Amino acid sequence: MKHILANLKISISKNLYLTDPNSSILGRNIILNSIEIIDEMGFEKFTFKKLGNTIESPEASIYRYFKNKNQLLTYLNSWYWSYMEYQLVFETTNIDSPEKRLEKAILLITSNSKEYIIDGINLAKIHKILIAESAKSYLTKDVDKINKEGAFQSYKQFVSRISEIIIEINPQYLYPQMLVTTIIEGAHLQSFFAEHLPRLTNKLNTPNYITTFYTNLAFLSIKDNK
Repeated sequence: MKHILANLKISISKNLYLTDPNSSILGRNIILNSIEIIDEMGFEKFTFKKLGNTIESPEASIYRYFKNKNQLLTYLNSWYWSYMEYQLVFETTNIDSPEKRLEKAILLITSNSKEYIIDGINLAKIHKILIAESAKSYLTKDVDKINKEGAFQSYKQFVSRISEIIIEINPQYLYPQMLVTTIIEGAHLQSFFAEHLPRLTNKLNTPNYITTFYTNLAFLSIKDNK
């Protein structure tokens, strides 16, 4: 799959940038180097001035692509969820059983991304950024405005695809979106806690303990609502 998706081109809503970063070498440098800097120092310390110094371009040139660093973060989040939707479709297309498809989806959500390069982007690094920083793109006073502009459409589409699988398993289940977002946000928090605040989680020696926990949680919840 790595080789099949390596040259995948992700389409991002035009509302998430001022100038398409894929339209120029400078734009691509902005995306690729912002990932490196945010991964290294965190979003709070990341600035367009530091990015400009890294890519040897005036800070003002970056503002031609993104109006602020929050819009850039939202762009990166959208890229990630668009990629995840492609991967979900790829891995579940030929699986008839909705239960097996849901297991695949939960494994995809809860597994640490490998060091794959997709469209030039390091998947493991953007995944780390998503775990640590993604909430900052919607925990803002402007959330309603940017939501109307389509900032979270790729995330919504990913959640919707998995919600449809849950409804296949149990058409009477009332909380498919809530369950999916609980798994996604919870798995990200548990990964963060395991690395930084271990007393807030139950880190086990088995590599897939987060996957196992949320798989059990999902199927127990769906079964209890039949």
